[in-house]
Amino acid sequence: MRGLFVTGTDTGVGKTVLAAAIVAALRAEGVAAAALKPVMTGVDEPATTNWPHDHELLARAFGGRPSEVAPLTFGPAVPPHLAAGLLSTPISPQRIERAVREAATRAPAVVVEGVGGLLVPLSATYDVRALARALGMPLVIAARPGLGTINHTLLTLEAARLAGLTVAGVVFTPWPSDPGRIEESNRETVARLGKVEVATLVRVERAEPESLSRAGGSLPIAQWLGGAR
Repeated sequence: MRGLFVTGTDTGVGKTVLAAAIVAALRAEGVAAAALKPVMTGVDEPATTNWPHDHELLARAFGGRPSEVAPLTFGPAVPPHLAAGLLSTPISPQRIERAVREAATRAPAVVVEGVGGLLVPLSATYDVRALARALGMPLVIAARPGLGTINHTLLTLEAARLAGLTVAGVVFTPWPSDPGRIEESNRETVARLGKVEVATLVRVERAEPESLSRAGGSLPIAQWLGGAR
């Protein structure tokens, strides 16, 4: 199964924009990539004027339908295991893994986005890291560029590697147009201490494929897909 698994150091760090940018950039290069976010919460929350819900943004990136992107959705904006408990709808590992594998039969490359960070539970015995491990895709980690990112990112790298996951790279996003000393230092420090390549993704101003593909075009996607440490 050819593709990438996008996770983050936390919620709200830009995972969906990163995943959408990768898909849009691949499509701009002629690769009919697709996106999948197997579990999603918060669909009852209103979307903002400029930004749609995650599954809608990912669908725009490859011209699909939101229902194709997120086969399992929950209305409450709470962690997935809690949402599943509130609605008495257990999350089946087999179901979400099967959804990804089926999507992979329809596209030459699949970008899978997790929910929250690696250790977010999906059930009492299954978390995002277990899903990533079952799929066996290289991991791309979205992280904030500012203060606090060193600890969060290094902990995520450690958790990934302890589970035997292949880390393709880290992406700081949104990367400022005029990065300051702290952003540059954070990038160098994470790269050195984490022994990982740290790429950057600029702020995407519009939720449309053209803007996403322009931003994603600067990422080393071919290298990631080819395998990394």
